This record gives sequence, C-alpha cells and structure tokens, in this order.
Amino acid sequence: MKIIIVGATGTIGKVVTTELSKRHTIVKAATKNSDVKVDITSIESIKEMFRQVGSFDALISATGSAHFGLFDTMTEADFYKGIKSKMMGQINLVMVGKDFITDNGSFTLTSGILHKDPIRNGVGLSFVNGALNSFVTSAAIEMKRGIRINVVSPGLVEDSYAALGAAFPGHIPVSMPRVVQGYLKSVEGFGTGQLIEIY
Repeated sequence: MKIIIVGATGTIGKVVTTELSKRHTIVKAATKNSDVKVDITSIESIKEMFRQVGSFDALISATGSAHFGLFDTMTEADFYKGIKSKMMGQINLVMVGKDFITDNGSFTLTSGILHKDPIRNGVGLSFVNGALNSFVTSAAIEMKRGIRINVVSPGLVEDSYAALGAAFPGHIPVSMPRVVQGYLKSVEGFGTGQLIEIY
C-alpha cells in the first residue's frame, strides 16, 4: 500500500512509520524534514499535499495540537487553537483526501485518553478528542467506495512520560509497541467506525 503518514516526524508518527515501512510504501508528511510538507491548519496546504502525492491507499494522522492551560483563564481563541489544528486539521485531511484515496482505502485519525479521563489544564484537548471520536463513528456510515475510517485513542505514551508525566498524575504510561498496534489494526485490519483505545 501507499500510505501517507501525517506527523511522521513526531513521537508516535516516526515509530509507526518505521513499522509500516517494512511492508508498505510510505509518504512522510510534516511541517519539515519530510517527503512532502503540510500545515494541517491550512486547507490550502492540505490540498497541495494531496495534489503532490496523488492517489494513495491509506492515510494516518498522528498530529494536531490544542491549548493546554487552566480552564478559568481560557479564552475563545484558546479553544479555536484545538479546533483549527487537532480537530478540523484532521477532519480536513479526510474531507479533502476522500477525493484522492483509492477504493477500499482507509483513514486513521488520532484523538487521546483525555476524552474520558480528563486532567487539570486539559479542557482544550479533551473536547477536541471527543469531537474527533464522534466524527469518525458518524462519518464511517457515509463513506463511499468501501473507504474505512477509524480513530486511535492512546493513553500517555511511555516515550513522552519524562516530558509530560507530571501533568498526568495517576495515569499509567502505555508502551509504544502497544500504541503502534492500534495503528496497524486500523490500517491493515478491516474495521471501520472504530474507536481504538490503547490504555
């Protein structure tokens, strides 16, 4: 398969890329150091990425950011950071990409544990995670041409624990190999509309 991995240079993306490159042709997409550049906050950038790549069989999105900070001090603009990046950025990868993907192809998006196990300062992330999960389960029933769509929802990955662990008190880190299996299930498996939780 020809697989686009958006966020291929990130913590999760680079490991997923390494694993899938053993069996498939990978197109790495990121803001820098990649085969093709893309800024998911810009729909024009997304369109240009797909024009450059052309037809493909699967897309994995392991990218997207949102505001992290106290709810009491959040502004409307802070909420829109997550809406523009992690939420609509990933949704637009599907909305534009569905015109380029092959029959029976698949999309795999990334949400996260905070949709159901919130932490202090995490409202900006929690609500976009929940929105992505709902988008995937609803969009799956309307996909044409046998196209599948799933979302992987990982917990705090061990590889990020040193940097982020203090913000996730009581959360048990998840091993990267387990997280990678969630992406393999989505891409190489047969399910659609699935919320693949790795906790």
